Amino acid sequence: MTPVAVKAEQTRSKRKLRDAWPADRRGRMIAVLAPIALVLFSVLVPVHAAAYGTPVALALLLGAAAVTAPLAALWYPKTAIALFTAAAALLPLVVPRDSALSAPWPWSVPMLIAFVVMVAAVTLEYGWRVGLAQYALGSAAGVAAAIVFPAVPSANTLIVTTAVVGGVYLLAVLLAGRMRVGAELTRERELTALEQSRRLVVEERTRIARELHDVVAHGMSLIQVQASTAKYRVPGLPDEAAREFDEIAQTARTGLAEMRRLLGVLRTDDQSADLVPQQGLRDIPGLVETVRRAGADLDATIAVPDSPVPGAVDIAAFRIVQEALSNAVRHAPGAPIVLRVDVDAVAVRLLVRNGPSPDGDAASAPASAVAGHGLVGMAERAALVGGSVDAAPDADGGWTVSAVLPVPPPPPEPPRNPHPRDNPHPRDNGEST
Repeated sequence: MTPVAVKAEQTRSKRKLRDAWPADRRGRMIAVLAPIALVLFSVLVPVHAAAYGTPVALALLLGAAAVTAPLAALWYPKTAIALFTAAAALLPLVVPRDSALSAPWPWSVPMLIAFVVMVAAVTLEYGWRVGLAQYALGSAAGVAAAIVFPAVPSANTLIVTTAVVGGVYLLAVLLAGRMRVGAELTRERELTALEQSRRLVVEERTRIARELHDVVAHGMSLIQVQASTAKYRVPGLPDEAAREFDEIAQTARTGLAEMRRLLGVLRTDDQSADLVPQQGLRDIPGLVETVRRAGADLDATIAVPDSPVPGAVDIAAFRIVQEALSNAVRHAPGAPIVLRVDVDAVAVRLLVRNGPSPDGDAASAPASAVAGHGLVGMAERAALVGGSVDAAPDADGGWTVSAVLPVPPPPPEPPRNPHPRDNPHPRDNGEST
C-alpha cells in the first residue's frame, strides 16, 4: 500500500473507533461500568465463597446487588444506593462465626473496588452531595459489621477503605466539576455554532437575493421598455391594445420600483458591484482553467447546450461549482478532483468529487460552515431554484458534492394570427374610418 493509502486507512480506523464510542455522557458511563461490573462479579463471588465461607447463593445474590448498583444508579439513584449499602452491610454478616478469617474484613478487595466504583459513579452523575451520602452510608455499613463481630480484626481494613474511597471521592468531585464546566462550554459552543449557522444562512440568502434581484430587475426592465415602446414599434396598434401595453408598462415600473425599495436594504455600500455581470454555466470553463493554474489536478467534463438556461438556475449552478471546487482545493490540497456538468432540457446536474488528501487528513469535510459558507450556501442556492445538494464523504476518504437543479420549461409563445388580412379591425387592414 502507498503511504497515502496507509494514512487514509488509519484515518478510517480512527473514525470507526470514534463513532463506536457513545456520544452522550450516560452512554459512556454504561460503556465503562458494564465491563467493570462483569469482572467484579466474576471475582467477588468465588473470593467470598472460598476465602470467607459465604454460602454460594448468598454470594451470588449480594455480589450481583453490589456490582450492578453503579449501573442502576444511572436511572434509580436512591434505590441503587440503598441496594449497595444493604449488600455492603450483609456480606460481612453472612460469614460463618466459626471461620478463622485471614482475609481483609469487613471489606474484601473486590467489595472495596465495588465501593470505589459506586462512590465515583454517583458523584460523577449526581454531584458531590449524593456521592458523600453513599460514602457515608458505605463506611457506616463497614463500621456496623465491625461492631457486630468485634473479635475479628477490622481496624486496618476500615482505615484503608475509608482513606482509599475518600480519596477517590475527592477526585470524583473535582472531575465532576470539570465535566460540568466542560458541558457548559460545549452547550455554549453549540449555541454559538447554531447562531453562526443561522447568521450564515441569512447572509447567504441576502447575497442570493441580491443576485436574483439583478436577474428579475433585468427581465422586468425589458418588459417595461417593450411595453412602453410597443405603440411606436407596431404601426396601426388598436387603442385598446395600446392602453393595455401602457398598463403593462406602468405595472412593470411600479413592480420594479417596489422590488428595488424592498430589496434596497440588501445592497452594500459598494455600488460598483452592481456593474459586474453575474457568472453562469458558460463561465465554468474559465473557472476550471483558474483552478488548474493554481496547481489542482482537475478532470472536467462540461456539457452546456447552446440554448440559455434561466438566470437563477444559471447563477446557482456556477456558484455551487465554484464553492465545491474551492473547498476541494482548500481542504484536500493535491488530491485529484473530478468535475462533471451535464445540462439538458430537464435539469442541470453537477458533480464535484475529490480524492483523499495526501497528508492523510481525509476526514475533514470540505464543506466547512465557516469557510465560504460551504454547504449552507450551496443548499440555499439549490433550494431557491427547486433543486437539491448532496454532500458526503467517500469510502476512500474523499468527498463528493452532487447537485440537481431543475430547468423550468420555457413560457408558451403567444398565439399569432396566420392571416393578417383577415383582421377585422379597420386600422389593421388599412381601411379608413
